[in-house]
Amino acid sequence: MTTHVTPARKAAGPAPRTGRSPVRRPRARRLPFSPWHLVLAPLALAFALPLLWLLLSSVMTNAEINRFPPALWPESVDLGGYRYVLGNAMFPRWFANSLVVSAVAVLSNLLLGSLGGYAFARMRFAGSRVLLGLMLATMVIPFQLTMIPTFLVMKRLGLIDTLGALIVPALVTPFAVFLFRQFFLSLPREMEEAAWIDGCSRLRVLLSIVLPLARPALATVAVLTFLSTWNDLTWPLIAINHDTQYTLQLGLTTFQGQHHTRWSAVMAGNVVTVLPVLVAFLLAQKTFIQSLTSSGLKG
Repeated sequence: MTTHVTPARKAAGPAPRTGRSPVRRPRARRLPFSPWHLVLAPLALAFALPLLWLLLSSVMTNAEINRFPPALWPESVDLGGYRYVLGNAMFPRWFANSLVVSAVAVLSNLLLGSLGGYAFARMRFAGSRVLLGLMLATMVIPFQLTMIPTFLVMKRLGLIDTLGALIVPALVTPFAVFLFRQFFLSLPREMEEAAWIDGCSRLRVLLSIVLPLARPALATVAVLTFLSTWNDLTWPLIAINHDTQYTLQLGLTTFQGQHHTRWSAVMAGNVVTVLPVLVAFLLAQKTFIQSLTSSGLKG
């Protein structure tokens, strides 16, 4: 396509430059944070309100807690609930029982869950898929259907009213095996094959190569197992009768009587109970989120 130039335009010559720079459009101002924070911040505040209310109620008196309409802010800081809880002679024993049960459950799920997950991910044996399907099917069975058979098994083993009745059913969970399997499937096989060529056994490959790469999955299983075991109330209520074997959650129910309840002590005990859970999650927060957002839950 040719451009025709008129004689008048040739005589006039090129258009003179005015020396003005081209007009620049003003840049749109960007927020110093992601726009999603405008949605997530109110949601985070909504989820934090029960925890804030728990903390405020723990420093109120029983009269302020039972007042109607309820008091939103304590008139003065009252630590009577904490003194009652920490002064209870059995509270340290309950705390130690919960810590022992949760620690053993976490360690056993990390060990047995990683072994089972690696076997399902890398080893092919007769009936492996059927066995995996049956194991995953147990995840949809409600606890109410299995608590009576579990109680009978624990009774046959002579573990009722001992911490063993709380530890043995929690030694390994199907979810831990499934999560490890899904994470191991996402890892490349080349490093493992190179180790096999060098003469390493499967167990040595798992301990030296696979598990160091599976820190996100390890942290996720540890946090979720600790949460479920530490906060469990239903099964200890069935399997434990003597107060010396109570866990922390079961011991806190003794503060609620039939005719009178020390709500300040209940709130203070719940604050003490929640603190280990918050610390455990904060310590494993990065690896926990990395596991959920990367390959830990891929199909």
